[in-house]
Amino acid sequence: MADNEHSTNGGNTTPAGDAPGVQAQIIGQYIKDLSFENPGVGKPIKDKEEQPNLEVQINVNAKRLKEDHYESAIEFKALAANSSGTIYDMELIYAGLFKLKNIPQESLDVFLLIHCPTLVFPFLRRLVADITREGGFPPLFLDPVDFGALYAHNKQQAGAPDPKMTN
Repeated sequence: MADNEHSTNGGNTTPAGDAPGVQAQIIGQYIKDLSFENPGVGKPIKDKEEQPNLEVQINVNAKRLKEDHYESAIEFKALAANSSGTIYDMELIYAGLFKLKNIPQESLDVFLLIHCPTLVFPFLRRLVADITREGGFPPLFLDPVDFGALYAHNKQQAGAPDPKMTN
C-alpha cells in the first residue's frame, strides 16, 4: 500500500503536519525560602501528655519567568503550639522551574497551579519531615494534597478566573 499523508485515529483523519503535543519539562526544583523557629528550645515542657495544636497552611503561586519558562511554588506554613506557647513555627516555599510548550493559554493556569505542584510536592513533604525531625520533634508527615480542590477553592474565594497566576 502507498504511504498516506493522513493518520487515522478512531475514524477521524488528522493531517500529518499537525502541531506537536503538549511538552512539559522540569528544569529544576529548589527551596526558595525556609524558616524554622524553635522558640521553646531549652524550656522544660510542663505537660508532656498535652497534644500540641498544629495549624498547617498550603497555597500555590505561579509566574512566567520568560517566554516558555514558568515557576510554580508551594507555600507551606506549620505552627505547632500548646498551652505553654509556640513549639515550632515553620515556613517553606518550595518551587519548581518548568519549561512548557504548546499548552493552550486557557489550560496554562490549571497546569501551573495543579499539575506542577503535584510533581514537586513529594520533595516538599520529605523536607518538612526532615526539618521537623532535625528540629528535635517527631517528623511531620504530610498527607497528600489535592491541588485540584485547592485550585477550585482559591478560584471560588477570589471570584476570578486566575487565583494566583502572575506574569
